[in-house]
Amino acid sequence: MIRAVVRGFGASLPKRVMTNRELEDLVETSDEWIVQRTGIHQRYIAGEGETTASLGAAAAKAALDNAGLAAADIDLIICATSTPDNTFPATAVNIQNRLGIHHGFAFDVQAVCSGFVYAMATADLYIRGGMAKRVLVIGAETFSRILDWTDRTTCVLFGDGAGALVLEAAEGEGRTTDRGVLTSQLRSDGTHREKLYVDGGPSTTGTVGHLRMEGREVFKHAVGMITDVIEAAFDATGTTADDLDWLVPHQANRRIIDGSAKKLGIPLEKVVVTVDLHGNTSAASIPLALAVAAGDGRIKKGDLVMLEAMGGGFTWGAVLLRW
Repeated sequence: MIRAVVRGFGASLPKRVMTNRELEDLVETSDEWIVQRTGIHQRYIAGEGETTASLGAAAAKAALDNAGLAAADIDLIICATSTPDNTFPATAVNIQNRLGIHHGFAFDVQAVCSGFVYAMATADLYIRGGMAKRVLVIGAETFSRILDWTDRTTCVLFGDGAGALVLEAAEGEGRTTDRGVLTSQLRSDGTHREKLYVDGGPSTTGTVGHLRMEGREVFKHAVGMITDVIEAAFDATGTTADDLDWLVPHQANRRIIDGSAKKLGIPLEKVVVTVDLHGNTSAASIPLALAVAAGDGRIKKGDLVMLEAMGGGFTWGAVLLRW
């Protein structure tokens, strides 16, 4: 059978680092409060000339370099983002143009913080269906542009950045020892819309709007939803938490990450955590974490890796792959 195998990875971050201390000058908060409740120490904030597309293109170029491929080798680009450069065209098309690609096709996926997981599942289907051989899967965000910087419950949480993977079609034997994506589990439930949303849009207010969140409600649902899709991924492949080499979660909140790992029986030393460095970068958080852990040698060829995320909507999902 055909598998979607990771060929390369890359990341891109804005130049500016914003520490918790800087936030103390903007809203009534403290470094101690932010660290205790979220695990975040700093985040990156996009400056003039830095956009979702520019960050996404830089991450894509890094992933291509890591894979030893040229832009011409790619026949599909999927960009997961909730903060596109424009309402249309898709940010993926903008990135395609920046990379100098004039063939194939490109489109965006919008599932908020679960976007990269959704994009991975979509890329896997295109590869297994024979419509693409090499896919750039990108998560890119500039959430700082939709934050209310007077709302201390949200502005301390989010940051900007982009990460990317190159997926390539390869033959497998249909076993869990195969390299590549082994299973994807996706969920959504629109009844939770009011718990995490942006209060604007072209069809409603005609404005971009700001992010609004009921933090306690999101936290209350997060661990259970994450556990649901991870256990479904284990069931689909006949694997267990003991077989897992790495859990790479969406980097939203350290307490959610630790709580999910504990409930699943996954040792914390097997969990990749970058929320302290990046904050919550929504769809960019998983590929950024992958780039850090694969770049420093923790994630190695043949490792069994679980990706999981939950985002506004609610959406949630997991992808189990062998690196």
